[in-house]
Amino acid sequence: MAKNWTPDSWKQDRFEAKHLPHYEDAAELADAEKVLSGFPPLVFAGEARALKAKLADVTAGEAFLLQGGDCAESFAEFTPNNIRDSLRVILQMAAVLTYASKMPVVKVARMAGQFAKPRSAATEVQGGVELPSYFGDIINGIEFDPATRRNDPQRMLRAYSQSAATLNLLRAFTTGGYANLRQVHQWTLDFMGRSAWSEQYKSIADRIGESLDFMEACGIDIEDQPQLKMASLYTSHEALLLPYEEAMTRQDSLTGEWYDTSAHMLWIGDRTRFEDSAHVEFMRGINNPIGMKCGPSLSPDALIKMLDLLNPAREPGRMTLISRFGHEKVEAGLAPLVRAVKREGHPVVWSCDPMHGNVIKSDSGYKTRPFDRIMSEVKGFFAVHRAEGTHAGGIHVEMTGQDVTECTGGAVAITDAGLADRYHTHCDPRLNAAQSLELAFTLAEMLNLELSERQADAA
Repeated sequence: MAKNWTPDSWKQDRFEAKHLPHYEDAAELADAEKVLSGFPPLVFAGEARALKAKLADVTAGEAFLLQGGDCAESFAEFTPNNIRDSLRVILQMAAVLTYASKMPVVKVARMAGQFAKPRSAATEVQGGVELPSYFGDIINGIEFDPATRRNDPQRMLRAYSQSAATLNLLRAFTTGGYANLRQVHQWTLDFMGRSAWSEQYKSIADRIGESLDFMEACGIDIEDQPQLKMASLYTSHEALLLPYEEAMTRQDSLTGEWYDTSAHMLWIGDRTRFEDSAHVEFMRGINNPIGMKCGPSLSPDALIKMLDLLNPAREPGRMTLISRFGHEKVEAGLAPLVRAVKREGHPVVWSCDPMHGNVIKSDSGYKTRPFDRIMSEVKGFFAVHRAEGTHAGGIHVEMTGQDVTECTGGAVAITDAGLADRYHTHCDPRLNAAQSLELAFTLAEMLNLELSERQADAA
């Protein structure tokens, strides 16, 4: 257990809490926190330990992490169909990666808790009116009016309720037959027929079906094989709203260790990752697997200090480092960090976030992420790890099962002019299902190249 740590030690004056909203009514905040602390946990300590064990396999180069989901979940778009369709894309991507690379895929969704977003300014001005910035539906509403933009602690209770319902449906889908590999053809979304990659996916689905037929012909009952009819799916989000995370932190009755039960995995963002950060102090004491965003502002020495603080026991599966540099900076910026971590012997999962460093404002005025830049950063990420002899262990993407037009390019050829057709995000642009599938095939190629080179070196 972490020394000199309690779930509320982040509130000490020596720690700086950035990107937290100001709640005008302290008593109302305290009441909401008290109610939350009495609610049942959303996830269990044993599940978090199981995920940590699987991430340890990724650390050892024996598995791959697929982490994806919404940029920011919203109250308005909370429907079972949206949950199902995002899960479909994750299952499709995992099927492609597993089949093509012959490597287990650890599936972690950015769902059931990804509500809060950091903001560079606490307030914004429109038409001479100044109101709190939109921090995500767990804090306030996106509409620019005084009632909606008020930072409301009661929204944490609604976010908990929506997270519980989302997680319940995800559990039902992944254990109740929907994730059965016999359904691999049915995971294709209707609009995917327009994608050039849908035919490649159909070919893989056909071959999976043939393999299952062969196994059954040999006398293996597929229904008796839980690995083939169910899927393990874990949840994650950025641990940004510390009052919510503290209220959801519980002591495990079996081990006495503290776990944040709002999700299986939490991560520290690029804007809250600094020395004497309240967010780092909070994450130091929970025993969940945790992630940390690594961008151009992070030096090798600072990274090693963070790893020494967050994982002093050097426990495999504890730390996932999520690089986010931008397509032009990834190779020069990532290599020194990889070398430092390798030199110091810290066991980490290296994952690539090719989304956050590649945001531009299009000529049409929309914020977008060009797909070619996303793919370029992924390829640069793999190139660094091949050069350094380390494992390119994962991908971290903002994506959706909806047929949105938010990121330009890809085989579906979304143009600048076409962004307005179905631009629905509450925050940042997301990959749609077709673009996500295209990315999965590219990842499979990169993984196969890495594995081939590793085998050649071992020969």
